[in-house]
Amino acid sequence: MPARLMVLNGPNLNLLGVREPHIYGTTTLAAIETACRDFAGVIGASLEFRQSNHEGELVDWVQAARSTADAIVINPAAYSFTSVALLDALKAFEGPVVEVHISNIHARDALHRHSIISTVARSVIAGAGPYGYMLGMQAAAQMLGALPQSLPASLRSAPK
Repeated sequence: MPARLMVLNGPNLNLLGVREPHIYGTTTLAAIETACRDFAGVIGASLEFRQSNHEGELVDWVQAARSTADAIVINPAAYSFTSVALLDALKAFEGPVVEVHISNIHARDALHRHSIISTVARSVIAGAGPYGYMLGMQAAAQMLGALPQSLPASLRSAPK
């Protein structure tokens, strides 16, 4: 059965490409979604890709994912640092959670360095730019044992 991946995006990510390009680059969220859909096809996964500026809507999607997704890849954006509600919803999700940040949050100002969402994530990918989404999807599928056998073994599992 193919992995069911949900990619969630938090506030202001709809402005990618125009908002602070010196930090986030010029790639749009639409371009990231296209790349994620292409990658989902390569690894044989189904994909839901969503963005909201509203905390409650993200919480609703995480709760719904309990029955519709096997893993969540999330860029919580500003909610990384403030949302106990999103944190608690993710705690109730039983599958892997992979947190993605376009920028390296650990090299940013004090306000943007410590993600509370990281406490529930099995993996955190930061600073890989938009490609971090594909890394997050690959990591989630690997955690589920759902990467296709057609991929080289070195991409399906860690070195032994």
